[in-house]
Amino acid sequence: MLLEPRLGRQMSDDNGYANEVGEAFRSLVPAAVVWLSYGVASSYVLADAIDKGKKAGKVPSPEAGRSTRVTVAVVDTFVWQALASVAIPGFTINRVCAASLYVLGTATRWPLAVRKWTTTALGLLVIPIIIHPIDRSVDFLLDSSLRKLYPSVEKPSSS
Repeated sequence: MLLEPRLGRQMSDDNGYANEVGEAFRSLVPAAVVWLSYGVASSYVLADAIDKGKKAGKVPSPEAGRSTRVTVAVVDTFVWQALASVAIPGFTINRVCAASLYVLGTATRWPLAVRKWTTTALGLLVIPIIIHPIDRSVDFLLDSSLRKLYPSVEKPSSS
């Protein structure tokens, strides 16, 4: 295999979870803080795509395939990280927290502050549970779609 452009959360996993944490705290912080967490996570996605592109460009091979190899590395990494590190987990945590806040509001008489902190705790607890299934699902999605478009010699491995 000539390329290994992305393969999961490899740069700094701490930055890869910024928006999930932001979503978990949504009920307690101003919306601007949540949007900032998406900015941090998106910066991570972009930095990882650039990093993988640079690494792909350094692989010794004929110059003719270099541009394609770099493009595939950047596109694959960017799409994978955008889906697996930002969009899908952010949406998932958002919905888990919204549902838990609603259920706690209708099923308990807890004070609002307790319901919000409980919702945040649930959101944080769900993060490690959802990450690997989302990662594998995005691998499957890209293997079944975008990666079929790559030149066969330079197709990234999904492991």
